[in-house]
Amino acid sequence: MKMMLGLESGTVRIVPYDPEWPALFEAESRRLLSAVAPLLILLEHTGSTSVPGLAAKPVLDILGGVPDSAAVQPYVAPLIASGYVHRGEQGIPGREFFRRGEPRAYHLHLTSVGSAFWREHLAFRDYLRAHPAARDEYAELKRALAARFPNDREAYIAGKAPFVRQVIESAARRS
Repeated sequence: MKMMLGLESGTVRIVPYDPEWPALFEAESRRLLSAVAPLLILLEHTGSTSVPGLAAKPVLDILGGVPDSAAVQPYVAPLIASGYVHRGEQGIPGREFFRRGEPRAYHLHLTSVGSAFWREHLAFRDYLRAHPAARDEYAELKRALAARFPNDREAYIAGKAPFVRQVIESAARRS
């Protein structure tokens, strides 16, 4: 049975890693690059779906990096035209958040490539890719939090925060 992307609003559901996720990222990246052309953007697959073997919510996270000197506003209209809903910063200064799909299947986090948001998301992904024990520990934490908070995304996210911060700090010490 082929797994599909999509998660209903207000729910937390963790699924096993799907080896199709990288191909879905590649396809969506091509679509996004075409949608915003000729604007420059660097796209990275982040979040749990980007870590081979890691259980995840079935929502593909894309980190969109704009040049440090570029304004993000010119990107908004073409992204909306390509089917994304613009949600604004949503409490994270320097990041514009977009989502696509009903139920939501894609999250796009637009930020500058020099931002802490950019660096930390890549450091977290790369650390989990390089450290299977940390990846597995994170999967267990996520499963436990999803079971405890199946309808409370904020509590689920808050429960992951100390682990995420610890991994980012470990990654920074190693670089």
